[in-house]
Amino acid sequence: MSIIATKHTHGTASRKESNGSIKELPYYIILSLLVIFSLGPLLLLLMNSLKSDAERGVNPLGIPMHPLLSNYVEAWEQGNFSTTMPNSIIISLSTVVGVCILAGMASYAMTRLNLPGGAVVILYLFAGSSLPAQLFLVPLYFLWNSLNLIDSLPGLIIIYLATLSPFATLLLRSYMLSISREFDEAAYIDGANKLQVLIHIILPLSWPGLLTVALTTALASWNEFFFAVTFIQREKFMPISTSFLAFQQAFTRNWGLTNAAAIITIAPMIILFLFFQRRFIAGLASGGLKG
Repeated sequence: MSIIATKHTHGTASRKESNGSIKELPYYIILSLLVIFSLGPLLLLLMNSLKSDAERGVNPLGIPMHPLLSNYVEAWEQGNFSTTMPNSIIISLSTVVGVCILAGMASYAMTRLNLPGGAVVILYLFAGSSLPAQLFLVPLYFLWNSLNLIDSLPGLIIIYLATLSPFATLLLRSYMLSISREFDEAAYIDGANKLQVLIHIILPLSWPGLLTVALTTALASWNEFFFAVTFIQREKFMPISTSFLAFQQAFTRNWGLTNAAAIITIAPMIILFLFFQRRFIAGLASGGLKG
């Protein structure tokens, strides 16, 4: 009897598992379609970056029959990536550090110091993050010209700090609001001041939020083109987003080199995101706010 009951139990469990798998099948199908939709253009870009113009015309969507790694060498040289990539690294790192400092201090003040007029500041930040910065291009250009900030990396970095800080502050503020004030009170009881609470308590607990701010800021400053091409004229200060101008001719464009240049441009950001994604998830799992 016990053997029969055990078999019946295993049979019931297997039927439940199969029914559960059948019910979850539509979700797997939808997720698979989303993966194809997301990675399809990137895979197509990678394949076309290895094709010649003739092969791309005959086989635009297929696997390259004769891969041309020379497209990457030529794109690197023609796009002057040896100059533009270091410039973009300097710009992105400086912007990320500056935005994290500004957003961290502003978010702490808005969530912990009970400043008067906080609602007005939030409204101002919403307006600053929603209005297109191109509206202020003409007065900004004249101001930067009078300050001798045209055609310089610091001038471009300041613009990125001003345009990216409002959204970063709102994002980090929403994260700091979820941190219990009991941490602050315990630190105050131990004799800490507000600066020590910020540095030793709030920022360590907020590092997943800071990491999100850093990733979005790095991506935005790395890909920005409009201000870069407007405020930078000398070739030695050009960021990586302007390298695509080298592949445009009068009436045609070398799409093989353009695709290779696109892979070179996005590869650092993809690697950066994949590298920090694990740490972001680990920070959420092991932070002081879990449970």
